Amino acid sequence: MLVNKAYKFRIYPTKKQETLIAKTIGCSRFVFNHFLGHWNDSYKETGKGLTYNSCSAELTKLKKELVWLNEVDSIALQSSLKNLADSYSRFFKKQNNAPRFKSKKNRVQSYTTKETNGNIAVVGTKMKLPKLGLVRFAKSREVHGRVLNATVRRTPSGKYFVSILAEVDVLPLEKAESSIGIDLGITDFAIFSDGSKIDNNKFTTKMEKKLKREQRKPSRRALHAKQNGINLLDAKNYQKQKRKVARLHERVLNQREDILNKLSTEIIKNHDLICIETLNTKGMLRNRILAKSISDVSWSAFVTKLEYKATWYGKTIMKVSNWFPSSQICSDCGHQDGKKPLEIREWTCPFCHEHHDRDLNASKNILAEGLRTLALA
Repeated sequence: MLVNKAYKFRIYPTKKQETLIAKTIGCSRFVFNHFLGHWNDSYKETGKGLTYNSCSAELTKLKKELVWLNEVDSIALQSSLKNLADSYSRFFKKQNNAPRFKSKKNRVQSYTTKETNGNIAVVGTKMKLPKLGLVRFAKSREVHGRVLNATVRRTPSGKYFVSILAEVDVLPLEKAESSIGIDLGITDFAIFSDGSKIDNNKFTTKMEKKLKREQRKPSRRALHAKQNGINLLDAKNYQKQKRKVARLHERVLNQREDILNKLSTEIIKNHDLICIETLNTKGMLRNRILAKSISDVSWSAFVTKLEYKATWYGKTIMKVSNWFPSSQICSDCGHQDGKKPLEIREWTCPFCHEHHDRDLNASKNILAEGLRTLALA
């Protein structure tokens, strides 16, 4: 099965390459914003937007007027236009909100370029990229398949990464002859129908005290710079502390991403059918008491990883309705008890007198409902 797979590596550009990356990011942002303005004006005047082809022709003329646009990768500028056209296409299909102007203050700055005539390739310990040439990178694994494009990113902490998108032929995994139900929670991240549990690592909560302390410093340093008439871009202490805070956020993000990737891969390898409850995460986040904890566990990201890996490796994901009363039904006799407050973690069935762990019982019911739904499909 041919799938698009991304390979992410950290790169270590020279000062000259860093300057060129910054110029390419800036030019891509300028092109996006320039044509977004024209697109909005055209829509207001005529009720119709522009097209990618008309913008592409206009870009050729614009590059003759603004010669500095020729200093950077031309395909990156075209990709910026393509992204704008795709954003509007999804907007009119009501798949997302209208595209907005990009800011140089966004947390992550990036540009995308396409592979043509071998301009993106791995050469020993270096990565060959358009205009940049050979860039030193941390080669953690081999890149397989046909390279499609590359996205160069600069993070708030000042690190640089490249994501190589390749078309890879993925083979289905061997059948494990096993099914599992998963109940996602906050105290325990995942509770499986076989009785095992995965702890919630609470990465953000563990780092919260340090983050609060370090996030106060940029505010004080910004005030000090303002009182002395120093621009924040030139305030070295402010910029230094800003990067330090960004590194703390990145550490939390990387820890969470690592756990989710390893756990989702292990589940896909060991089970053919994975039954999981459909979660209304947006609705849950309206609960101010639980919002921070729900954001920290990243249920949506975990389910997304399970879904695409199941597609790649020939496994099945069955989603059970979020209205299914998984916590109210006795997994032994099927008796449905009343709705219980969240603080009740254990209960005894009044019909068969079986004592249940609330989450374990829910995961067993999710598995049973998933198998029933699959049989009816």
